[in-house]
Amino acid sequence: MLANLLIGLREGLEAALVIGILVAYLVKSDRRDMLRWVWSGVAGAIAVSVGVWALITFTANGMDDEGQEIFAGLLSLGAVALVTWMILWMRTAARTLRADLGGKLDAALIAGPAAVVATAFLAVAREGVETALFLWSSMRADGNTVPGALGAVLGLGLAVGLGFLIYRGALRINLATFFTWTGVALIAVAAWVLAYGVEELAEAGVIPEVEWLIPVLALGYAAVMAYLFFRRGSARPPVLARVGSPGTVAR
Repeated sequence: MLANLLIGLREGLEAALVIGILVAYLVKSDRRDMLRWVWSGVAGAIAVSVGVWALITFTANGMDDEGQEIFAGLLSLGAVALVTWMILWMRTAARTLRADLGGKLDAALIAGPAAVVATAFLAVAREGVETALFLWSSMRADGNTVPGALGAVLGLGLAVGLGFLIYRGALRINLATFFTWTGVALIAVAAWVLAYGVEELAEAGVIPEVEWLIPVLALGYAAVMAYLFFRRGSARPPVLARVGSPGTVAR
């Protein structure tokens, strides 16, 4: 449950902050007329993310036991690869994320409503699809338990609430510290999902079943990721200070 709560909270807050940046940019630019198109893109991204989750679940449920093991193993490895890239990318890209989104939104405003929808959709769908894949793999590794599902829902709900409060200036939080330590925790969760994926493939006979291989891979992944993560320095995460309401975000 704790792992799923962490995934929902971390990934959900990233998406919430991205939405907040887009909305705040339009408000500050006095282009409130375009807000509905941003929200249309956000709604589409959420629908696609839920659809990816449903498609994965439906596909897995239609397979026999061996097929499910292979499918879950491969998908878990894919989820780990995607999360690995996102963790390292956010570690450095967060410094310029607000400026990058603002630049894309400026270009979209010139192109028209469809471009604004596409900009919001792509920015949020990236987070949403990653969350769907990672949560599915984590819940599968956890045995698809009810507490695991509740943890995911609770984490996403907390992310939405925190994102709204931060945007409104009603909450001061050191986002640099938050994203650093949740990033470390996500690395640990990713190592656990990696171990699960390899174990499923071994049980299905896709790869040799060697007892010492799984813990070595998991620990090796965690060690390498920790090194790369901290080597990139304390990049500042995307924040909404000076963009939303008069409130600021503590750094």
